[in-house]
Amino acid sequence: MNEMYTCPMHPEVRQDGPGKCPKCGMALVKESELELKKEGDDKEYGKLFTLIGMIALAAAATGLRDFVAGNFAWQEVMMNFMAGAFLVFGGVKMLDLKGFVEGYSTYDLLAMKIPAYGYVYAMMEVGLGLAYLIRFQLDIVNWVTLVLMLFSSLGVIRSMMKKQKIMCACLGTFLKLPLSNVTLVEDLSMVVMAAAMLFFAF
Repeated sequence: MNEMYTCPMHPEVRQDGPGKCPKCGMALVKESELELKKEGDDKEYGKLFTLIGMIALAAAATGLRDFVAGNFAWQEVMMNFMAGAFLVFGGVKMLDLKGFVEGYSTYDLLAMKIPAYGYVYAMMEVGLGLAYLIRFQLDIVNWVTLVLMLFSSLGVIRSMMKKQKIMCACLGTFLKLPLSNVTLVEDLSMVVMAAAMLFFAF
């Protein structure tokens, strides 16, 4: 008996043999492989938290340097963290841009209607990261970040409320993690930091 294949994003899609998901176009995988992946979720979360931790550590190190020099500003630490987060998260999406777009279109409100928005979103993340890094037009950049990430979080909230079992596309296909509170916290954290810099300026 042939093993059943399923879609990582849409587990309700099952068929006897390989193929593509009719809903999102992703390649189907063996159910046994998907089960093994679920068992490895803890390791995947560990990788995610390690990645975020390293970005935070780099931002904290620059803050410590400024503190020792006598010109510490918490906004600078936030901007360094956001630059690192956007560049890393956006850059990883670029490694498999098509895979990210397919995954993002399963829950983002705009990408569900216009899948090509996923390409724009990934490039916007990289652009925002560079803008924070060089401190370019920060008022505009903070407003764009606030609106972009707040809108992105709406799709996450909608999917969670509907209890949809889909994968998070925050790191493209680099990590296979289910959409969860972690995804929502990531989006809203960026919203809070952008708002803090807008309303508590230098």
